[in-house]
Amino acid sequence: MYQVSKMRSVSLALALVVGWLCFFHILLVAGDIGTATSYDPPYLPTRCKGYDKEQFPEGGLFVAACEGIWDNGAACGRRYRVRCISGLKRPCRHGSIVVQVVDVCRTIPCPATLLLSNTAFDYISKYPTAKINVEYAQM
Repeated sequence: MYQVSKMRSVSLALALVVGWLCFFHILLVAGDIGTATSYDPPYLPTRCKGYDKEQFPEGGLFVAACEGIWDNGAACGRRYRVRCISGLKRPCRHGSIVVQVVDVCRTIPCPATLLLSNTAFDYISKYPTAKINVEYAQM
């Protein structure tokens, strides 16, 4: 009888831990899904701050946003956590990066949801010319 009671306690504790982990995981995965590619210099001028070199975050992790994210310029300076989730030939590197919006996509139609600087794209993709699927969330 003691063993049955002990097994029920362990099962209940395990169920609570699994339930808590699932709930916590749902809170962390509150991003949108889109596509990303890299874009080459020249990066200046931008639509956010023109020729001001100070607009670029340290480390070169910045992005030009598609019209949907751009929001008539309201996206300038916004930061997004970006993570590669899939693509052809398994391009994803593990982990995520935080990028800052400094510009709007300059082509119509835009080739991706986010155009990452070469430096930023290299952090999340093994292939510099790939088009990848990403999860992104505003910080």
